[in-house]
Amino acid sequence: MTSYDHDLIVIGGGAVGENVADYATKRGVRVAIVESELVGGECSYWACMPSKALLRSGHAIRAAHRVAGAREAVTGQIDPAAVLARRTAFTDGWKDDGQVAWLDSAGIDLIRGHGRLAGPGLVQVGEHVHSARAVALATGSVPVVADVPGLAAARPWGTREAAAAGYVPSRLIVIGGGVAGTEMAFAFSSLGSHVTVLSRTALLNGEEPFVGEHLAAALADEGVDVRLGVTPARVERATDGIVTVVLDDGAEIHADELLVATGRRPNTDDLGLETIGLGPELVVDDTMLVNGTDWLYAVGDVNGRATLTHQGKYQARAAGEAIAARLRGTPVLDEPWGQHVATADHAAVPRVVFSDPEVAGVGLTEARAREAGLAVRAVEYDLGSVAGAKLHADGYTGRAKLVVDEDRRVIVGATFVGQDVAELLHSATVAIVGEVTLDRLWHAVPSYPTVSEIWLRLLETYGRPA
Repeated sequence: MTSYDHDLIVIGGGAVGENVADYATKRGVRVAIVESELVGGECSYWACMPSKALLRSGHAIRAAHRVAGAREAVTGQIDPAAVLARRTAFTDGWKDDGQVAWLDSAGIDLIRGHGRLAGPGLVQVGEHVHSARAVALATGSVPVVADVPGLAAARPWGTREAAAAGYVPSRLIVIGGGVAGTEMAFAFSSLGSHVTVLSRTALLNGEEPFVGEHLAAALADEGVDVRLGVTPARVERATDGIVTVVLDDGAEIHADELLVATGRRPNTDDLGLETIGLGPELVVDDTMLVNGTDWLYAVGDVNGRATLTHQGKYQARAAGEAIAARLRGTPVLDEPWGQHVATADHAAVPRVVFSDPEVAGVGLTEARAREAGLAVRAVEYDLGSVAGAKLHADGYTGRAKLVVDEDRRVIVGATFVGQDVAELLHSATVAIVGEVTLDRLWHAVPSYPTVSEIWLRLLETYGRPA
């Protein structure tokens, strides 16, 4: 009988890897995590948590200014040092002692170092090769840096450097109009930076068209210089530290720092995939098992399915359970929506952009639904016309949209833009996952006066059958 060091080795100790390990351990599997940086990963130290901490103070100030009586009480300026200190507190000062203690309490072994495959079921860390019956890759993603002359030499910030910044630059250029670029534009503008955003397309171009329009207007109101349809042609950093970005039309922009937020790709670098005959693109089934293997799993951003922390953790819960079931020889419940699969990756991925206004969406946009061949009808409504929203903020602006599959009379997509709309999203996610028909949704009565009344207004706009 073959002896293994562990039943399962997880390469990557971020939120996704931790959840794979946790769910497998709870089923009696002996698990080790291999981590080369901080246990807790990108989200805990350089992404989700610190970036949202940077954003929150500005949101609170703006929310107060939108309500008569409260705005008069806000007489001071935001304290950048206090905001940065609060951000740092959320990262535990970039120390992972608490996360390591949790691994120990959960009975999960920690192996420090860079892990790479050395063959089927073999993981090399330094000079030592560890064996396991199953291996899960949870190495996340890495930034994609645009191929612009001089950009790399200009020492730009990536999202890591922005989230962990020790000071607030007086001028900041942001290249990229996606989620990270938009959020950091709001964050640093609220902290006192003069921000310029450069984007080849509309902001958040993959969402409904009104999303980018609302965000561009809000950023402009904040004093952010938003330039759409532009491309950097050259970047230089002078000896005095000033960065110059030359655009394709010859215009020049100067700043103290430059943030590049032009997307991410799966982190499959130096994982030893070639030792088992695989290339860098990992294809998995809904249990996260890598095609062509019966022992290797790829979970979270590394598989490229749905590159969001919460979706990666969802995949991890399914994968941890599936790995444990296979190792124990018990049935794998891999039918759609079963215990061991991540079915929601295909139809019900929720996403939030913590801009101001917030953007919250789940499922398909109207364009993507039509591309998928669905017979859909879309309805929209002005969020600022809802009584609860008017109470929430004077002059509340926002919009909501539902995309309905006419054949099944169920929602396949929902998008909300407005102050604090992130808390509306889970009801839409439940409706899509549960395939709740529009006829039944009429009986889900929103409380009055809340922003959730938007659900009734959208249904009224859609109309009931005659």
